[in-house]
Amino acid sequence: MRRFVAVLMVSSLLAPAGVTQSQQQPPPVNPRQTPTPPTQQKPGAPGEKVIRAYSDLVLIDVQVTGRDGKPVKGLKPEQFTLLEDGKAQKVTSFDYYDIETIETAGAQDQKPILVSLGVVAQPEKVRAMVKDRRLIVLFYDITSMQQDELLRAIEAGQKYLKEQMTAADLVGVVAFGTRFGILANFTNDREYLMGAIGRLGPGKESQLAQPGEAAAPAGEEAVTEDTGAAFTPDETEFNIFNTDRKLAALEGLCSLLRDIPGRKSVIQFAGGITQTGQENRSQLRSAVDAANRANVSLYTVDTRGLQAAVPGGEANVGAASGTAMFSGASVFRQVASRQDSRETLSTLASDTGGRSFLDTGDFKEVFQQVQEDASGYYLLGYYSSNNKKDGKWRDVSVKLNAPGVKVRHREGYFAPKEYGLFTTEDRERQLEEAMRAENPRVELPLAVDAAQFRLSENEVFVPVAAKLAARALEWAQKRGRHEAEFDFAAEARLVMAQGQAGPAMGVLRDTVKVKLEAERYQQVAQRAIVYQGGFILAPGRYRLKFLARENETGRIGTFEQELAIPARQAEQMELSTVLLSSQIERVVRTDEVKMKALGAGEKMTRSPLEMGGERIIPSVTRVFTTQQRLYIFFQAYLPAKVEASSLRAGLVFFRNGERSNETPLVTPAEMDAKARTVAFRISLPLEKLAPGRYVVQAVVVQAGGEHAAFARGYFALRPANGTKPAAAAPSM
Repeated sequence: MRRFVAVLMVSSLLAPAGVTQSQQQPPPVNPRQTPTPPTQQKPGAPGEKVIRAYSDLVLIDVQVTGRDGKPVKGLKPEQFTLLEDGKAQKVTSFDYYDIETIETAGAQDQKPILVSLGVVAQPEKVRAMVKDRRLIVLFYDITSMQQDELLRAIEAGQKYLKEQMTAADLVGVVAFGTRFGILANFTNDREYLMGAIGRLGPGKESQLAQPGEAAAPAGEEAVTEDTGAAFTPDETEFNIFNTDRKLAALEGLCSLLRDIPGRKSVIQFAGGITQTGQENRSQLRSAVDAANRANVSLYTVDTRGLQAAVPGGEANVGAASGTAMFSGASVFRQVASRQDSRETLSTLASDTGGRSFLDTGDFKEVFQQVQEDASGYYLLGYYSSNNKKDGKWRDVSVKLNAPGVKVRHREGYFAPKEYGLFTTEDRERQLEEAMRAENPRVELPLAVDAAQFRLSENEVFVPVAAKLAARALEWAQKRGRHEAEFDFAAEARLVMAQGQAGPAMGVLRDTVKVKLEAERYQQVAQRAIVYQGGFILAPGRYRLKFLARENETGRIGTFEQELAIPARQAEQMELSTVLLSSQIERVVRTDEVKMKALGAGEKMTRSPLEMGGERIIPSVTRVFTTQQRLYIFFQAYLPAKVEASSLRAGLVFFRNGERSNETPLVTPAEMDAKARTVAFRISLPLEKLAPGRYVVQAVVVQAGGEHAAFARGYFALRPANGTKPAAAAPSM
């Protein structure tokens, strides 16, 4: 992926801090988080108050059974003693989910129910729909199963729907192949669920990976010597081997389930998950944490079932060579690899209050256990007396003042972690979560703008500029200097025919460090920091998502917009985006701004925004004052047999729908005969224009010819405030 990246700081009188080009609705209140916290929160913005009040509520589902194995009903809150790390906690919410009530009623007069996996739009309605219901998700990890294992898992799911599913069960179906997909939301419609599971069969879903021919099964470690054969991984193979992607998919599922009240049971069908040393520990912990916060219990099923270990591996594993075939090392590695692939499944189950099924060929008992564990349970909520946000594991235990009963619950959870304690893996995961999230993040004031400049018939450069108000940032003082660090990430995903998000065709990831002396900081603090990056994309429809994070406090701001890149019409003259700016600067390097670009890719040697050793700084908010000078930049793309020297360009300004001003025609500022591209740069003082909102129209005509084209931009003009704009800060 080729890309160009530039990072700079500019003085700004364009817009006040906090102006953004995207709006956010506050996230819906979790319906199960109804009790009032024990301590009063300080007043603040309405959205912030909701988030602060409910973020620390811990929910524990407790199954209480008698000697006969049946749920014990009618217990009172005062009979429960809840301990966290050995310290008693005050139970602030208490509820009992009586699944047997609906099961006993049977299927008579049962109405279809559908509950979406994801954001809950009507919390109270959803709460009533799932009350006294057993919520089960069938999660098929396609990337880890061989074809026969997948067929066995599909058959088990369909058999459960036909023979074991009760009137109290609401079932959803999800799968992870080349991507995570929801095949069925929570419903009691058996036929609909049967069809959803049937789509998982070989050849039924083209977007799901078929891993059978890509690698040996998990746990069957290859013991042959390296043959030096070439290997070119593609996206499907990357998904198969990358454990983090599998765990991230599971974490994403748990996040979707978080706003649905009650206990959720996820049955994960997988052919083992092999970790690579310590590299996957962070993502494993994140998946467990997401499950516990969403009140999800994981029931992991090794679809390989009970296996007879063949010395040296199965027929699809190469034979041992060298001393390994005599010392037994190959067999030991084979056994160790298989156990490693099962350890992750066991950890996921035990740390979330579920169970693991590793050596069984009859999956019927899996569904029986899930139904028994969720046949009736108490949902206890409390606010931890431990206010430390250190990210450590906290043991939870529940004792009951009732004779002859058995209590079962999840063993604990990971405490929240402050951003200052984040590891490198935690920070990267936070960016990934924000990039995947449907709701925007607006903690960091952010304004973003994108343009389009054609490089060739099938390549378009899309520069992306982001503006951050310097006074809204947290600056650290070190050795007399003010320092700040930022992470920037962006994705341009192809929009498919049905409007679904496709693969990422452009990815941008940068870390930027800014260091300013005290005097310099005073100059910049009242202005703005502007980041410039870009993609090279083919014609098509894209969804652009941009993310910025300030690394002192971890605040994040996101921005999304649609990009429509039209195909080139070779017989017509076309124009690029009309780019507006109030600043032109020399292309120089500075020690004040340091950039660390992450990710592979060929960089462009020169941006289309650079001309004659100068760079145009795009105005993100397009707000100017009458004391500034306006620079307007655009390109024309020529059809065949049109001489670049014959082109002329001018500007026409419209205010309140009427023509208010225009510029004389000018010749091209730069021409590229090979690319058949002509660039124009026109400037004028804004003091001659009256304040207001303007539409500027760039017109390009062929002198003595028939070709012409125009494009438009817009801006707002404010009166001068009587101060002279400061000089621009140096950039890189």
